[in-house]
Amino acid sequence: QVQLVESGGGLVQAGGSLRLSCAASGGTFSTYGMGWFRQAPGKEREFVGSINWSGSTNYASSMKGRFTISRDNAKNMVYLQMNSLKAEDTAVYYCAAAPYSGSYKEYDYGYWGQGTQVTVSS
Repeated sequence: QVQLVESGGGLVQAGGSLRLSCAASGGTFSTYGMGWFRQAPGKEREFVGSINWSGSTNYASSMKGRFTISRDNAKNMVYLQMNSLKAEDTAVYYCAAAPYSGSYKEYDYGYWGQGTQVTVSS
């Protein structure tokens, strides 16, 4: 059983930066692919990006170039660095875990955190 806890959300002005963290416990973290998803009010949850067990990353097209995912296996942590934030990035951000692969598909992930709110003011 893997437990995930996100942190680092908050209020930021448009154009600013924020780094989200996701702490994992249980399981063997280094063998898990980690994904970031987000859900804006009134919208479905969407894929942000992912990093597989070997460190390869994948991003949604609208986040590419602005968001960066990294992981620290020694600390059981995964990070989402968000730059050049826009009002439309406002959402609850979730991290998720799945064995090995960094899938873009929500249903591939069996473990989810509780989410952290990111609000970007314009």
